Amino acid sequence: MTAELVRGQNHPLSQSRVEIRVTAGAPVLALAAVCDGEGRLTGPGALAHPGSPALPGLQVPGAAAAEHRFAVDLGAVGPAVDQVKLVLALPPGGPTRFGAVPAPYAAVTGPAGDPLAGYALTGLDPETAVVALELYRRQGAWKVRAVGQGYAGGLAALLADAGLNAPAAAELASAVAGAAAADGRTRAPVPATAAPTPPQGLAVPGPTGPTGTTGPTGATGRQDPEPATVPVPGVPYPGAPGPAAPSAGPADTSGGPPTVDYVHPRRRRTSEPPEPAPAAAAPGRPGEPPAPVAGDASGWSMDERLYNQVWGMFEDLARTVAAYRSACDFADSRLDRELDQALSDPRDRTTGAPAQAAARARREELVAQAKAALDRDLAQLAAESGVVEPALPAAYARWSDPVWQGHALPEEAPMALRLGDLHLPERPDLRIPMLVRVPLERGLWIDNGRTGSEAAMATDTDRLRKAAMDMAVAHAARLLAVHPAGRFSVHVIDAAGAAAASLGPLVHSGVLAAPPAAGAAGVSETLARLTRRVDLVQMALRAGAPEELPPDVDTAEQLLIVHDFPHGFDDRAVTQLRYLADEGPAVGVHLLLVADRDEASAYGPLLDPLWRSLMRLTPVPDDHLADPWVGHHWTFEPDLPPPGSLVLEEALQRVATARRHARP
Repeated sequence: MTAELVRGQNHPLSQSRVEIRVTAGAPVLALAAVCDGEGRLTGPGALAHPGSPALPGLQVPGAAAAEHRFAVDLGAVGPAVDQVKLVLALPPGGPTRFGAVPAPYAAVTGPAGDPLAGYALTGLDPETAVVALELYRRQGAWKVRAVGQGYAGGLAALLADAGLNAPAAAELASAVAGAAAADGRTRAPVPATAAPTPPQGLAVPGPTGPTGTTGPTGATGRQDPEPATVPVPGVPYPGAPGPAAPSAGPADTSGGPPTVDYVHPRRRRTSEPPEPAPAAAAPGRPGEPPAPVAGDASGWSMDERLYNQVWGMFEDLARTVAAYRSACDFADSRLDRELDQALSDPRDRTTGAPAQAAARARREELVAQAKAALDRDLAQLAAESGVVEPALPAAYARWSDPVWQGHALPEEAPMALRLGDLHLPERPDLRIPMLVRVPLERGLWIDNGRTGSEAAMATDTDRLRKAAMDMAVAHAARLLAVHPAGRFSVHVIDAAGAAAASLGPLVHSGVLAAPPAAGAAGVSETLARLTRRVDLVQMALRAGAPEELPPDVDTAEQLLIVHDFPHGFDDRAVTQLRYLADEGPAVGVHLLLVADRDEASAYGPLLDPLWRSLMRLTPVPDDHLADPWVGHHWTFEPDLPPPGSLVLEEALQRVATARRHARP
């Protein structure tokens, strides 16, 4: 099982003899730099390149190629070497920037080709050289880390950053380019069966390299966001995520970190060629934009292109509304300034009416121009939404969408799940799907308290609580229905048994791992079982033996739904829940909490980290989400099955049927 890494994330290597494999959409040079513990080169001889390909323990390929494979014996690199860095560089005469070629994919495998870890180098644009991976020694054990640090200054800038002085770095970079040009050959590609195949999964925006670049421009002309998330199918997860990355989506303004990210890894899912791109947009009439096309974005599959297109729609809406609001603010400020000038002279106070009227007319003209531009952009986005929504797969689609009729469980996990819709007051009917990456990097908190927003305060308490639990059940049902059979196990804690009506579809379909836990004893037993699972998987990963788990450990992803927290929780149970929220996502245990924060106020600041670690959602429309670019407050509305519809029950029945057929 390949551990898909995100920039900055590491993964232990259980063997000292490994193989580096690189797949790119264009010929690249694969180099290796051996460094000390500080990541610095000891001299020009510490770089293996086409002109000098061999170093102790490794030998790099001698020519640029679209695919590379070379062995590394970490036991033979020498005690002075603590890091071995994989460097990719564009050869002379080829593409002039990585943004012009498909994202390279670097993988570490065992000698027999068994995959260990992989990393898709997305988000590059003007860079011509990049440190892709580094194998490093820590306390006597070797690990691999995804780096993805690109250099627009090319190989010379990379080498200078690694410790060579500028003349030596430039000379070595020139020697590498000369050797590559003199070779003049492109090595035949490795057979497709041997190419590293990234496993399923998905990703979130991460830090840029030294050049400060963002992702490449996709087919729609938008900037594709950088990924910083890990695709991992169940256990064993490759370890805790790396350093927190800046968000590129709406943030939870209730105090937690950013909550909405429409980012994708832009990596191939198989070794086969990408799915055909959709037909090109039909040209519009003169002066009009072309007709929108679903999937008109970059990506290896239609799901990935749609995922990226949703991101672009969100970004476009944020920016066009920001431009309109900024223009209105400017018009208002200029009006105030001109009125102050008109009234500052006592002689004009009685005769300044024409000047004041002219100032107001200029303000209205500016606002009208801004409104016309806004309406034009909103109309284009509405047209795009009209073709994208019907094309969305079940994981991204509304419950009311026809795609759910006859939906069958997929063979691989989706890139994201739809939690609801986002919209702005300038165009409330223009809804952007709110997608969250899977596997979930943080838990979900559905706030069933009445003090969270005006809409909640206007809703009856009992109705609000039932709506919150119905929302939790809908999310769990979607999660099960869009994953392969047996990929997820769902547990429920309902200490008081107050959610029996909402839990009916999950209970009656038989998709729960166990009946809902009730009472303090049920709470304690469920938390203890999941806490033990987290501990065992973490120990197995640290020991480099993720497959050596006890037979009673469920290796599927786990989802725990907790209703009416903290009812039925003692101090020990609260501590265990916090532990699951912090440590669980990294090893496939995810939390969906339905709670009123005010009811847990007795714990004081003890629970503040818990609330901050969860993504807050509301069962009623609420504008608690904000994007980090311009600070818009987006209104979130949950996506629920239509009243009276059986779509959720039918989806769960298909899950139960698929599970029965999948059993040996």
